[in-house]
Amino acid sequence: MPALRKILPMGLAGVALVLASCGGEPAGEPPARPVLVARPESAPGVARSFPGEVRAREESPLAFRVGGELVRREVDVGDRVSRGQLLAVLDPGDFEAQARAAEARLSAAEAELSRAAAERARYSALVGDRLVSRSAYEAQEAAWRAAEGQARAARAQVEVARNQAGYAALRAPADGVIAGRHAEAGQVVAAGQAVFTLAADGGREVAIALPEGEVGEHAVGDVVEVELWTSPGERLRGRFREISPAADPAARTYAARVALDGDAADRVAIGQSATVHAAPGDVPLTVPLSAVQQAGDGRPAVWVFADGRVRAVPVRTGAFGAERVPVTSGISADDWVVVAGGHLLREGQEARAVDRRNRPVAPGAPDPRP
Repeated sequence: MPALRKILPMGLAGVALVLASCGGEPAGEPPARPVLVARPESAPGVARSFPGEVRAREESPLAFRVGGELVRREVDVGDRVSRGQLLAVLDPGDFEAQARAAEARLSAAEAELSRAAAERARYSALVGDRLVSRSAYEAQEAAWRAAEGQARAARAQVEVARNQAGYAALRAPADGVIAGRHAEAGQVVAAGQAVFTLAADGGREVAIALPEGEVGEHAVGDVVEVELWTSPGERLRGRFREISPAADPAARTYAARVALDGDAADRVAIGQSATVHAAPGDVPLTVPLSAVQQAGDGRPAVWVFADGRVRAVPVRTGAFGAERVPVTSGISADDWVVVAGGHLLREGQEARAVDRRNRPVAPGAPDPRP
């Protein structure tokens, strides 16, 4: 035991000597850590685009109110028409014959009414002189009323027959352009069967189809931009005017109409191909998946390099993609975001930033991307 007491102090002294030789001074701040940084990128894929076709706001299928053989067609697709202009004619022979028959029945009914009126007047005088019974006079009164009703019915039939003859001529209900033709001369058409489609003058719209998973992201009145196939890069302002509440049973898409604002309607033609860009000007930035870390409170954050140091910035993210994450708030397009090694950093740590080409990035330097 005395020997152990002598050895123990000597051992402690040796350990102290070794520690002093390894580092005689307290450890300082670790050297600047190299980090890979990049600017956030815009996410054009978030602003969805939908192909469509320019259509008239009012598209009316034009049809005859009666059936018959189409004997003459006065206009073709693309022709401009004015209100009241003759478009097509049915064979009027049957309608004219029906009108003549109705007029003949009216003549007979009016003749019967005249006879019944004369008999009524004669019986009225006789019953006053007590030469006929009251019941005989009342019978003549009833006959006159029946003849009067028959005459009114005949006049109505004449009006109907004349209208039928007039319906054999199809006229334009408004100014516009013939957008479609659905019947040819010689064809027998039924009442109500479309013969032409009229695109009335006035508003112009773009008809699109919204996918099932995105119909809830848009609402009537939302602002969009319309790009014509003939004018790439030029965008016209528009708004959702109509979104169908029911999906197409075959395509499972929702029909929607985008109305063009201002004088844009005068710059488009019916049938033009167009692309509707939804949510213009509201496209978030994106960062790589590796840039998003979890802050101490569990919320997402990214490391931002500025003034030679890194700091954690809380952000709001959208739906994660395969390679990138939309960031809706927290950073700007001018920030340098650490895209690799963020899990090794600490708040306020000094860093030495490089870009993807291993070029140094000084604090406040412009984007080195070519």
